[in-house]
Amino acid sequence: MATRTDAPTRREQILKEAARLFAERGFHGVGVDEIGAAVGISGPGLYRHFPGKDAMLAELLVGISDSLLTGAKRRLAEADGAAGSRAGTGPTGPGAVLDSLIAGHIDFALDDRPLITLHDRELDRLRDADRKMVRQLQRQYVELWVGVLREVYPAVAEPAARSAVHSVFGLLNSTPHLGRPGSLPGRAVTASLLHRMARGAFAAVGEA
Repeated sequence: MATRTDAPTRREQILKEAARLFAERGFHGVGVDEIGAAVGISGPGLYRHFPGKDAMLAELLVGISDSLLTGAKRRLAEADGAAGSRAGTGPTGPGAVLDSLIAGHIDFALDDRPLITLHDRELDRLRDADRKMVRQLQRQYVELWVGVLREVYPAVAEPAARSAVHSVFGLLNSTPHLGRPGSLPGRAVTASLLHRMARGAFAAVGEA
């Protein structure tokens, strides 16, 4: 997926509008013609980019799962490269890595809210192979967080750490229920609040 500073390609524009429309009206409530109109091309013209709506949905859900995992691996690699190891509590220690993971997931939760709605509503519409791929990527993403969390709080058992990670994901992924973006107190304020809440939830597990 393109970085946020890249100019979106036509394919990415189609996916963005498809995600928005699917989230607002449901997968079956949106036609190919409407997606095409949202990006200024004819409905049939979409077939030069995607064979159909099913392919768009699969690319959206597999793509964001892969993007989250790739971003998390990059954050860990950057910390390892800067410190040689993640021992300690300094700017490249496990606490800082956990903060980085939280910040990355908050970026997703605030900037890609339609994909959260899509995942909740439409995951079962994917082909078995695509759905299994999403689940596999998500499991790897969770286990990466679990490993970092247990470095921050070594006394936390693996099952408890895994439950805590899933719970924090539920908290961060609640953003579609926060109201329209314009109704929020501001992105930076909302991101800071979510970050403190996530850290507080992890601390509660670590201190139990």
